[in-house]
Amino acid sequence: MPGIAHGFFTRRGGVSTGIYQSLNCGAGSDDKPENVQENRARVLTEFAAPNLTTVYQVHGTAVAEARGGWPGDPPEADGLVTKTPGVVLGILTADCAPVLFADPDAKVIGAAHCGWRGALHGVADRVIEEMERLGASASRISAAIGPTIAQASYEVTTAFAESLIDHDAEGAAFFATGKPDHAQFDLPGYVRHRLNRAGLAEVHWTGHDTYTLADTFFSYRRTTHRGEPDYGRQISGIALVP
Repeated sequence: MPGIAHGFFTRRGGVSTGIYQSLNCGAGSDDKPENVQENRARVLTEFAAPNLTTVYQVHGTAVAEARGGWPGDPPEADGLVTKTPGVVLGILTADCAPVLFADPDAKVIGAAHCGWRGALHGVADRVIEEMERLGASASRISAAIGPTIAQASYEVTTAFAESLIDHDAEGAAFFATGKPDHAQFDLPGYVRHRLNRAGLAEVHWTGHDTYTLADTFFSYRRTTHRGEPDYGRQISGIALVP
């Protein structure tokens, strides 16, 4: 779209080492802060923009409007919106779904961190609402879901499945039979369903499974299964540019 730049970054192209190899952008990890800072600077150069704005993600539904950085600590939120050119909205993930939004006519963009909690409780809907407050229209918004854990890799308990379905009966379509007392959850499919339900113009998923593509993406679940002490985060970003 003219005037809009976006990217779903991999774990490649940075300076971090070891389990954080190499483009770890997660300040919440135990990676060296100077490495994370350099990695984020490298991401920013790809946009030729002056500011990369992220939030303290908490798996909630709060949405912050970004105008060029925070005066103090970043707010607790899982969504971002802006109509300010040159501000890159950044979302950090390591299995959860990063979602980028754009209304090219209104020149309003958004980004969301959608784990299962955020997806279920409507963080994407809140981003759309805040974009509309800035002049966007849901019927003009396009959304792209980035690399996330895919259904074949996302084993959950039947209790988890039942709890989600109790809150949203339509979620039942996104569980497949797994081993006894377990199911396989289609997180990107469910996120896409929620976005389509909101009446967006178009919704896409990149199709990448963060769990299986170990050389390309960080994965919290893969780290847990391997017994590693920590994990990196990849970043996804979107900006209004000249």
